[in-house]
Amino acid sequence: MSVKIRSVAAEDRAEWDALYQGYATFYKVDQTAEMRDRVFGWLMDEQHTSNGLVAVDGAGKLIGLTHYRPFVSCLGANTNCFLDDLFVDPAARGSGAADALIKGVAEIAQSNGWGKVRWITADDNYRGRGVYDKLATRTMWVTYDMPL
Repeated sequence: MSVKIRSVAAEDRAEWDALYQGYATFYKVDQTAEMRDRVFGWLMDEQHTSNGLVAVDGAGKLIGLTHYRPFVSCLGANTNCFLDDLFVDPAARGSGAADALIKGVAEIAQSNGWGKVRWITADDNYRGRGVYDKLATRTMWVTYDMPL
């Protein structure tokens, strides 16, 4: 399958919405249409730090998405890139879309002079981790959340 990576565009809204809902379902996160409206709005707002790429198959159908943003590392005194979301339609898994999306983010990060691309995933996301282990190094850090 031929996969092309490009920035998410306003005309992608319906297909992006279906993919992002699939991502939320995969992680068992309740998500409303209003929440997806907010996120898509961020992606369309040039002043917002959130950005998005999509993977498109040879027929022009969106088969995957990723969102990323810069973050600072005070200890390293530099800016890095955080890959927030990555999802490939189950029917397109194994197409190379996930690799291509991550590499697309890495190219953007490198062109911006950011030091690294970082992301988290669920411990039991074995298929995803198989891809990630080929492209990046697993760190020793443990993540905590403090609801506010």
